[in-house]
Amino acid sequence: MLQTSSFGSEDCLYLNIWVPHGQNVSSNLPVMIWLYGGGFIVGGSMGPNFLTNYLYSGQEIADKGNVIVVFVCIKMNIRSFGGDPDNITIFGESAGGASVSFQTLSPHNKGLFKRAISQSGVAFCPWALNRNPRKVAEEVAETVGCPTDDRMEACLKSTDAVALVMATPIIVPGSPDYPGVNNLSLSPVVDGDFLPDQPGNLFHNAAEMDYLAGVNNMDGHLFTSKDIPSLGDKNQDTIVEDVKRLLAAYTKETGQAGLEIAFAEYSSNWGSTPTQTTIKTTAVDIGTDYLFLVPIQTAIFQHAANAKSGRTYSYLLSEPSLLAGPGKPYHDWVGADHADDLQYVFGKPFTTPKAYGDRQRDLSGYIIAYWTNFARTG
Repeated sequence: MLQTSSFGSEDCLYLNIWVPHGQNVSSNLPVMIWLYGGGFIVGGSMGPNFLTNYLYSGQEIADKGNVIVVFVCIKMNIRSFGGDPDNITIFGESAGGASVSFQTLSPHNKGLFKRAISQSGVAFCPWALNRNPRKVAEEVAETVGCPTDDRMEACLKSTDAVALVMATPIIVPGSPDYPGVNNLSLSPVVDGDFLPDQPGNLFHNAAEMDYLAGVNNMDGHLFTSKDIPSLGDKNQDTIVEDVKRLLAAYTKETGQAGLEIAFAEYSSNWGSTPTQTTIKTTAVDIGTDYLFLVPIQTAIFQHAANAKSGRTYSYLLSEPSLLAGPGKPYHDWVGADHADDLQYVFGKPFTTPKAYGDRQRDLSGYIIAYWTNFARTG
């Protein structure tokens, strides 16, 4: 499936910068740089979400944490805004979290950042690295009328940017056998330069960097519900065979034996007649584990094993989704879904108080404090 419209401009290298209110003269403040999620395809300070069109305002996190928040790293100029160029933290969510991970691993960035936070995404995530970029390039080339031989690169470089955007594959509806998350077309590649080797061989480049990474306890819900639509339907049962097919797609490299071992583990507490809640939550757990939890835990352990002065931290967010419950679109068992952390990191319970309760405001305050304290001192 291709995009049907485009917006924006190639001339898009602008900064949104927030500094704390009430500071007459700001100086040497810790700096936080946000890298957007969005499947390496979309992302911006303005965009649709379930509360407001302006999710990524850095003012709350800047005020409460006494930091400067910028959205692109320009280390040499940040002092002009009161920031400390020697105390920069990069952070991001989903593809942005994976982007943060890649930035820490690149040898080109040694000494540029002091700390990093990866939310629901790291370089080890199965969707984070494009292992067959030539295939994607040829598909785009054919769509815009370029040859796929040695003339392809020159032709693509001379093609109108809008035409390239329109030709770029976007995520197609998934299925248990072909999970949609596998269709990310613009994921990073091992290019021999920015990323000179496989991620697992590059953690020595982050040895001096403090690192915080974690997941939401149902990060996989958004994706498994697209691959198995019955998961999100309150009036439709999910059959066990669909869950097993999805698991098979995730574990295909281990073959039938690996599938059977994995399924036995996930269904070990089912009993003879598992409920629909049990079946559906198991499918979500499978997606969460494969797409997020296991690779993120691997990255955390790798960072700790290679760290010198750098410190390693992890977290788990389990606050139930605000979209879950009676009269709402999600089942009442849905926990913290993918991207649910963003509203708390960016202080939405404070800027749109009527949409939240005291519990959510407290949680947001805690997370902002954790993130900004980490940015300040590690």
